[in-house]
Amino acid sequence: MKTALAALMLISAAAARADTILFVGNSFTYGQGSPVRFYRPDSVTDLTGEGIGGVPALFKSFTAEAGLDYQVALETHPGAPFAWHVEHKLDAITERPWDHVVLQGYSTLDPKNPGDPTNYAVDAATLARALRAKNPKVDVRVTATWARADQVYPSSGSWHGKTIELMSADLRAGADKAAAADPAIKGVLPVGEAWIRAVHDGIADANPYDGIDAGKVDLWTYDNYHASTYGYYLEALVLFGGVTGIDPRSLGATECSGFELGLSMDQVRALEKVATDELVAEGMTLNFVPDKNESVPRRCAKPD
Repeated sequence: MKTALAALMLISAAAARADTILFVGNSFTYGQGSPVRFYRPDSVTDLTGEGIGGVPALFKSFTAEAGLDYQVALETHPGAPFAWHVEHKLDAITERPWDHVVLQGYSTLDPKNPGDPTNYAVDAATLARALRAKNPKVDVRVTATWARADQVYPSSGSWHGKTIELMSADLRAGADKAAAADPAIKGVLPVGEAWIRAVHDGIADANPYDGIDAGKVDLWTYDNYHASTYGYYLEALVLFGGVTGIDPRSLGATECSGFELGLSMDQVRALEKVATDELVAEGMTLNFVPDKNESVPRRCAKPD
């Protein structure tokens, strides 16, 4: 009896030490257009009850493999800007004092006025203030999302005639403005810049409309709007490194989720390096934890 009680106390203590993290976003967070959408849904808590795993489940997998204890939750809705979460889900978002929150807004900043960061920043600040009222020490980050190929290359796109680099820069400027809007927002997670780096490094193709170069991956999915599995994987690596401060390369080429999602070891290694390089370029100091299983075949543990 005493042994069982001691075990329960240890479990309770471990749970108490776990960091909590909430991902607030839309289809770019839940993984539209990829198997990532329903990846390991039992490992995270979907506050909308839709059984989504998404990028948060990848984050959970990475942290578990790194020996970290995170309780991961998500609140997502398709096509939702920050204003939608403020209007419809503020109670759910502030139901507990989260340690970390990652905010991902609309893919063009403003659905009605693409490229305009005004409402994006105001609504991000509203969310941050509500989160800060629940936990004054909350660490909020804003995700700078990727340039949409469908907004750059077709004549109907809002960035037509420009480049994916310029669209990415516009999205980053909006995220920077949001990050400056409230003291709870500690910084920007440079997912879009990591996509551009993957293109410049010759890992990813720049234009899915003219075919994919041999040996490269397509970060966009079939609609040239949402991410492919490769794109979401890169997104999750950037979020993992940016939130935890651990070098994504620590996960190694034998990283489990990449294996389960069909990425080759070379692709996993390349995308980890892209994520690390971008975070370091942002001025982050990352801790590298050597992967002890790098030389053996990947064996994936069951999700929590």
